[in-house]
Amino acid sequence: MSDSPHLPEACDLLIEAGYVVPIEPHAVVLEDHAVAIRGSEIVAILPRAEARARFRATQVVSRPEAALMPGLVNAHTHNPMTLLRGVADDLPLMTWLQQHIWPVEAAVIGPEFVADGTTLAIAEMLRGGTTCANENYFFGDVQAAVYKKHGFRALVGAVIIDFPTAWAKTDDEYFAKAGELHDQWRTDPLICTAFAPHAPYTVNDANFERVRMLSDQLDMQVHLHTHETAQEITDSIKLHGQRPLARLDRLGLVNDRLIAVHMTQLTEAEIHLCAERGVSVVHCPESNLKLASGFCPACALQRAGVNLAIGTDGCASNNDLDMFSENRTAAILAKAVADDATALDAATTLRASTLGGARALGFGERIGSIEVGKQADLVCVDLSALETQPLHNVLSQLVYATGRQQVSDVWIAGKPKLVQRELVGMDLPGIIANARQWRERIRHIRA
Repeated sequence: MSDSPHLPEACDLLIEAGYVVPIEPHAVVLEDHAVAIRGSEIVAILPRAEARARFRATQVVSRPEAALMPGLVNAHTHNPMTLLRGVADDLPLMTWLQQHIWPVEAAVIGPEFVADGTTLAIAEMLRGGTTCANENYFFGDVQAAVYKKHGFRALVGAVIIDFPTAWAKTDDEYFAKAGELHDQWRTDPLICTAFAPHAPYTVNDANFERVRMLSDQLDMQVHLHTHETAQEITDSIKLHGQRPLARLDRLGLVNDRLIAVHMTQLTEAEIHLCAERGVSVVHCPESNLKLASGFCPACALQRAGVNLAIGTDGCASNNDLDMFSENRTAAILAKAVADDATALDAATTLRASTLGGARALGFGERIGSIEVGKQADLVCVDLSALETQPLHNVLSQLVYATGRQQVSDVWIAGKPKLVQRELVGMDLPGIIANARQWRERIRHIRA
């Protein structure tokens, strides 16, 4: 009796692409391949013809002139601040922050502002191929609910800062709200939480020690701005007798849960300390350039073995959430800073903005690369446009020539979020109209 022929396996979605960029293995491009998805998970990566023979898919999406890559991870954002885009530009950091941003925020910040700004940011990020954000802003409960509503993956930071805000008035209230946020979302498949102490110059030793203790107990990441400007270093030495990273180390925070953002002022010893302790560094080149904050030594960090991620920062200082632009700036700036044209090559840059970001957020086992068993957070980038022709090198083209307007399709956990440039389940005209009414409200406040 002969064996019966093998029946095709069922899958929910088969995405066929001219090029699959898995990120892991490093610098690999798979031509004419497909990715099979069942539920929220990737179940196979294989040549297109083999995929057609092996799987019976509920839906097949064919993009023969596109690159399929992991969704970009924006590893440092203040996404409600999309509503402050362009409010105060061409100013140094502390003038920008103390005389413009904080006063406007004090007048407008609340659940409605945070929800509307986050919604605007989600729409912008999806249209630019970003599927995950590391969020650092007030009203984390509101942000988490909005991210969940739209099926967007996020690490939501619980802000800790030494002065009263609309979110909390006392140290105990900040920590109580952080605990509530963690308890509410700790089992969610899309939303996780972190501690977000603002910066060494706005958080005292006692609160940092409290963050460290709770971070250890709850296994939560710690997301903070540090070594952002030369002035921050000078002020820290004057106030604490130590550079900020040394102070954080004394307080037990320099470890593999630390997401250190900006890091433009680093010694060689500090770079090696970060490598030894497993610190992740988030490079925000465009924000740092615009605020003249300094240059993160991205190449030196990466070559020392530090996990490098990339972020846009908030729209009040960048002024966009465009990770394709950020990648290009990061790669080019790294070469100038290192005085080495081989620094932060295209493959390494893409890795930083996908798997590097995922690992920084504690999501490395779930997202950041196209591997069997990982979540299907995927992006199709159309490379047929005039601006990306001729196509000699897919990885180089994605970093040095591709614009976010070439993102055609986006999936998060296997669910479509952008189909042929059209947002799924989001009211684009309504989001734009809402942003405009916030412009009027803020204009009246500043008048």
